Amino acid sequence: MTQTTNEQPTGRATTGVSGALVPVLAFAGIVVAVMQTLLVPVIKDLPQLLDTAPSNATWVLTSTLLSGAVATPIMGRLGDLYGKRRLLIASLSVMVVGALISAFTSTLLPMIVGRTLQGFAMGAIPLGIGLMRDMLPRERLGSAMALMSSSIGVGGGLALPAAALVAQHANWHALFYGAAGLGVLAIALTLLVVPESKLRAEGTFDYVGALGLSAGLVLFLLPITKGSDWGWTSATTLGMFAASAAVLLLWGFYELRTKAPLVDLRTTARPAVLFTNLASIMVGVSFYVVSLVLPQLLQLPKATGYGLGQSMVVAGLLVAPLGLTMMFTAPVYARLSAKYGPKVTLILGMLIIAIGYGAGLGLMSAPWQSLVISVVLGAGIGLAYSSLPALIIGAVPASETGAANGLNTLMRSIGTSVSSAVIGMVLANTANNVGGVEIPTMHGFRVSFLIATAAVAVGLLLALFLPKQRPAAAQPQLRASSEEDANLERAEEALRGFRGRVLDAGGTPVARAKVTLIDRRGRQAGATLSAEDGTYALSVPTQGAYVLAARADGHAPLASSATHAGDDSAVDVDLALPTETVTA
Repeated sequence: MTQTTNEQPTGRATTGVSGALVPVLAFAGIVVAVMQTLLVPVIKDLPQLLDTAPSNATWVLTSTLLSGAVATPIMGRLGDLYGKRRLLIASLSVMVVGALISAFTSTLLPMIVGRTLQGFAMGAIPLGIGLMRDMLPRERLGSAMALMSSSIGVGGGLALPAAALVAQHANWHALFYGAAGLGVLAIALTLLVVPESKLRAEGTFDYVGALGLSAGLVLFLLPITKGSDWGWTSATTLGMFAASAAVLLLWGFYELRTKAPLVDLRTTARPAVLFTNLASIMVGVSFYVVSLVLPQLLQLPKATGYGLGQSMVVAGLLVAPLGLTMMFTAPVYARLSAKYGPKVTLILGMLIIAIGYGAGLGLMSAPWQSLVISVVLGAGIGLAYSSLPALIIGAVPASETGAANGLNTLMRSIGTSVSSAVIGMVLANTANNVGGVEIPTMHGFRVSFLIATAAVAVGLLLALFLPKQRPAAAQPQLRASSEEDANLERAEEALRGFRGRVLDAGGTPVARAKVTLIDRRGRQAGATLSAEDGTYALSVPTQGAYVLAARADGHAPLASSATHAGDDSAVDVDLALPTETVTA
């Protein structure tokens, strides 16, 4: 984003934040993630329940996916501008309204409207990560962000058995009443426990950019989710893909030229951000495969020769450890990341996922084996998901946290969408037709696991290109006694940028001087305050020419030109402020 600062709110350096902050934000993340798998137990019955054709009933799931993908980067940017807590409450409120609309209807169109509003709440996850970054001290931040990031999988995993139990023993509308109740509880807890962040991005909301991104995403994700129904080579599918490419290309040109873009593509192009987002797509693909395969395998009748003959509820309980293990992995991730760094934990997580799917190829003959697969994959996916926000946050300014994590969450959503489409096509093409009913085969399940393994292998390759990061334990801790010291310590974490001292005409250090970084277009690219010894440090978004402007009480302002070559080094620039003279 443009015109942002790297300054930290005072809340980051304090210990007055409630201990309930992390559980409340994680609970909100789990609640909105539940919306993604809420209807999985009744998916095969939706055409009958809504009195519509099967092709129309799929829109009940597709609408949630599309709105969630569109909402995450938009809500993240709005949170950066107008307050993350405010937008978190708005996201949860929209979800509650959507759940109530769905609870009171049994017809298709109102149901799609309600499900669209429920999906819009997915923006709560990057908002929660942003609030954690703004509020928590360094020593608590790692495990907290890991838990929030994993809430996507935790909510989806825990929703399966709970929704199956409700669907089996009560009216299916009770699913939406329960979702609305959880949303109201999350709103109340947020109002009581979570303070608003003082950190704001400067600038305005990019309405044209939001419209362009939304149109491009819909045109891209819609044929992915409906390609099996429309035909992958049909004019509609290919035409939408072509239109998506054109719209996103035009959107990219616009974002590069606007002063306050929805997504700062220059920041997104940094290796740390780019390869993290690409790896996120692969992790999203691998996560969704197990959610699609194991429940079907467990519920297929034993008469097929390979089905495990379990009830809907038992199948959900056997898959539930996927989400539970992800939840309990968060503190493990924090320790590993503190010692080895988030890049290593991401690679380790994907290695465990690969082992889980590889072993799963031979572990499909008993219910307990599904439990083992769920635990192993949950540990791997938990480590991988937990690493992603740390990698993103380490590469973007503090005031861009919401938008950057929103884009990363979007990448995961794209991964799950691609996974759903590809695995659905594989299972359909390998199914046996028995009495007019398509029954998935063991061959299809194994091919699906092989696809997940291949996706993880690609993700591992991408992760190897991530720049090296120092482990958290080796980084300076943000335990400063003042806001300006916190600004300085965080800026010093950046390997690439400008550093130096602010001095007066006699060479004496100037404390609390405001140092502003201005790019070649005259836009603010960062700002900080000098420490007591006059030192300052500012990271640069990209190589090129900059102006360092400094001002302090009792001194005339100073502007100094400086150029950064773009390598991983800091350029030394001392700023000597002239004494301000007052004319009588």
